[in-house]
Amino acid sequence: MLSKLAKARSVFQSTIKGISAPFSSSQQAASSNLQSFYDFPVLNMELDKDSDIYKSNMESSKKINSEFQAVINKILEGGPKTAHDKLKERKKLPVRERIAKLLDPGSPFLELSQLAGYELYGKEEVPSGGVVTGVGLIHNKFCVIVANDPTVKGGSYYPITVKKHLRAQEIAEQNNLPCVYLVDSGGANLPRQDDVFPDKNHFGRIFYNQANLSAKGIPQIALVLGSCTAGGAYVPAMSDENVIVKGNGTVFLGGPPLVKAATGEIVSAEDLGGADVHCKVSGLTDHYAHDELEALRIGRSIVKNLKTPEFNFDLSNVEAPLYDPVELNAILSPDLKKSVDSRHVIARIVDGSKFQEFKKEYGSTLVTGFAKLYNQEVGIVANNGVLFSESALKGAHFIELCSQRNIPLIFLQNITGFMVGSKYESEGIAKHGAKMVNAVSTSQVPKLSLLFGGSFGAGNYGMCGRAYSPNYLFSWPISKISVMGGEQAAGVMLEIEKAKAKAQKKDLNHEELEAMRQKFVQAYEKQASIYHSSSRLWDDGVILPEQTRELLGLSLLTTLANKQIQPSKFGVFRM
Repeated sequence: MLSKLAKARSVFQSTIKGISAPFSSSQQAASSNLQSFYDFPVLNMELDKDSDIYKSNMESSKKINSEFQAVINKILEGGPKTAHDKLKERKKLPVRERIAKLLDPGSPFLELSQLAGYELYGKEEVPSGGVVTGVGLIHNKFCVIVANDPTVKGGSYYPITVKKHLRAQEIAEQNNLPCVYLVDSGGANLPRQDDVFPDKNHFGRIFYNQANLSAKGIPQIALVLGSCTAGGAYVPAMSDENVIVKGNGTVFLGGPPLVKAATGEIVSAEDLGGADVHCKVSGLTDHYAHDELEALRIGRSIVKNLKTPEFNFDLSNVEAPLYDPVELNAILSPDLKKSVDSRHVIARIVDGSKFQEFKKEYGSTLVTGFAKLYNQEVGIVANNGVLFSESALKGAHFIELCSQRNIPLIFLQNITGFMVGSKYESEGIAKHGAKMVNAVSTSQVPKLSLLFGGSFGAGNYGMCGRAYSPNYLFSWPISKISVMGGEQAAGVMLEIEKAKAKAQKKDLNHEELEAMRQKFVQAYEKQASIYHSSSRLWDDGVILPEQTRELLGLSLLTTLANKQIQPSKFGVFRM
């Protein structure tokens, strides 16, 4: 999930205010185990690097991660060479260079959803969904960036482009972050207009959101670096303040071809809606820039003038984990049915590998407890197996505690779901599971979710899946997500097919049943892959395991920068 611009994310500890580099030597780990009486306990989660399991898992992860990185590298190239050549001819910068110059030197950039649109439209490639979104620092203030990529279909909006743009606005609203739009778009993709134009969560919702974000005091700023045609014209028109570039920037509801067809008038794009028209005559735009660099500089000045709080976190004495984050690659087997102790993940993410576990001896298939991430208090909810009633009650209790104390929550998902069977139904598994789902749904603290293994069925809900609006949700390349595992789904579907055949008085032989089973398994496995899920924005991006601490840390800080504390309206119910 890295680009030239985003490399700072993987070395986040060295890009913001002198954060210390991770410890790696065994001597440091050993000495740090002499924990202070006054501090959280240190997790002892060493891995046997000489074991066959470690070596096999590491080799499998290396292959999976390498395949993923190759896909990302291709996506980062953007559109075809001809489109990049046209960009150079017009003295326009590639989209990620625009963002790099807009952000503070050395700022990390949390780029989101790079797999958006991947293989979603058959042979028609739409790299990154045609728009780059993310969060970075401008004048030391976290801002959400939404930047059209004009090399991808002229920056036009496909259904996935709209969805990605709306998700960026949702992140801005959740975290009270200003929005900066780098506009260079031909508007809605006309061949797909029925999936872009009319519905509630389609193109027009972008402008609706701009109005409501502005009404909530969340600044909306647009830099018109290229075309803003038809509905796209409303991005700068709905912004609080905007900039336009002479010669390249244009804003109009109907371009020259449409004007000629509708009225017979022949007019150039610049005369119809260029910088001179809108800065000197119509008043639509506020700042006149002679080139892109000047527009980006003006954009930075606008952000500087905002009353948004600056980054003020003390990261000078952050304790790195005692274990090498690279070891996260060896924790999981590609066969996600094999269990793994989630404390291995926790120990390689949190400050100093220190973790105060909550209810350790109760509901052991769910690990809960307190830690720090880049000096910020967090509550962690991590799967250690299927969720039983006790696990669900423990999770609900812990989430309420964090909500009461305004402590952000991190959910580490590797879950097959809630336990099923007559014994567990009679014990009230649905009732107790609903308590955990209720706690997740109503908690007002920042929530981060990571799919580090499987995420199946209602377990996804209880662990703050996409439907429960976590502030950010990331996946590892090895992870999978679906209503149930492929083998289980195939078993269910085969029983249905057998029942149909019996009703029709037909016999299915072994070969037919096996062919059906393989078909169901393959379909589920394909749909459960991160390429399928992330291309549809079921997460906010796929990250390499060794990036987990830095990206979760950066995400956490963006949620806390302008967070308005929501007091709890009731006491904690002991579950």
